[in-house]
Amino acid sequence: MMDEVSKRRKPDWLKIKVPKGKEYIGVREVIDRNKLHTICTSGQCPNKEECWGRGTATFMILGNICTRSCKFCAVATGRPLPADWAEPERVAESVKLMKLKHCVITSVDRDDLEDGGATIWAATIRSVREMNPGTTMETLIPDFRGRKEYLQIVLDARPDVISHNLETVKRLTPQVRSAAIYERSLEVIGWIAESGIRSKSGIMVGLGETEGEVIQVMEDLRRVGCEVMTIGQYLQPTIKHLPVKEYIHPDLFEKYRQIALAKGFRHVESSPLVRSSYHAEKHVL
Repeated sequence: MMDEVSKRRKPDWLKIKVPKGKEYIGVREVIDRNKLHTICTSGQCPNKEECWGRGTATFMILGNICTRSCKFCAVATGRPLPADWAEPERVAESVKLMKLKHCVITSVDRDDLEDGGATIWAATIRSVREMNPGTTMETLIPDFRGRKEYLQIVLDARPDVISHNLETVKRLTPQVRSAAIYERSLEVIGWIAESGIRSKSGIMVGLGETEGEVIQVMEDLRRVGCEVMTIGQYLQPTIKHLPVKEYIHPDLFEKYRQIALAKGFRHVESSPLVRSSYHAEKHVL
């Protein structure tokens, strides 16, 4: 049963436009033709209309079935299909067809694979770079179960930005994230920062966290060297997912943005509809 916050009408600042326009259709056609997945669709991203409308999308590799069942995420969970070794080239071809100056790639968690999918991750990064030498790239990666040797495979491929999301505050992590550990994610982000690659992470708010806990996340991220942070409103994908505890007002998002910048982040995206890859092209600079 949904709680009162989830049942009531969303505030005006969370209203989403219906997808349309030539750019939107063009992006959809390229993705469909190359049999690819995007987190934009699988994750029910509220910014799909805006991003696809300006010719950008976040590719999701390693299939569209996740081995984890996080209580916030709309991506399907279950037993994934075998890894597709032709996928890296198809992603690279799609980036070329879309004439992207910057691309974002993410993946499902693949705990069924020994390396968590790191080898295909590296192959995808290299294929995109070889076919699109002028395109910058952000990768939003899983935690690889905290195995640094598998993360190193991705680090060695040298994308421009590597992001790994904490998703929520420490206290709520066991309720929100399946199999993930707050401290382990921080360690992964720290390893990324140590590599010299631009490090990034993000959280959702509206799950019952306090302002103090959000500020603590900022401090934890800065302690391990994270340079870019995103903060967005949690939106319940279905009645089976965690309910929204609170719709955070834009003024508080702006307050969080100012606090994070004061703590030394290079870039901060903080507003109700922000998601991990929102305005990602700015985070390379």
